[in-house]
Amino acid sequence: MSALLLTREPLDVASALAAVAGPAHGATAVFTGSTREDDAGPHAIVALFYDAYPEMAFGILEALADDVAARFGAVLSVHHRLGEVPVGETALVVAAGAPHRAEAFAACRYAMERITHEVPIWKQDVRADGTREWRDGMAAIGSAR
Repeated sequence: MSALLLTREPLDVASALAAVAGPAHGATAVFTGSTREDDAGPHAIVALFYDAYPEMAFGILEALADDVAARFGAVLSVHHRLGEVPVGETALVVAAGAPHRAEAFAACRYAMERITHEVPIWKQDVRADGTREWRDGMAAIGSAR
């Protein structure tokens, strides 16, 4: 069973790990992604703003969890924060539980790469000077909001 969460609240790594723990899982692997400092003077990034298309995101995440189970015999937990996430705070937790470490590591990495490229969650830089800029060509979507 997978644990998929999109929330505006701070993330709890222990909760994501607990969702993939179990007597059949001798290994768990976890990836955390945090907002990092980018010191570019007045354009320094002080936060990232995450937005999503939740209905589509959950559908893709559920299919990904099924794929991870089939490929690696692993269960998946994905917790992603939405809204403004200040520098240093966790924006994403991906955890995988599997019978052995090789499968847990592989499942976690595989899921992370697919999440990055397939799940409709977008990032906007929030700068020290108050300006904002969507990443990865998302300006058109951002301007429509």
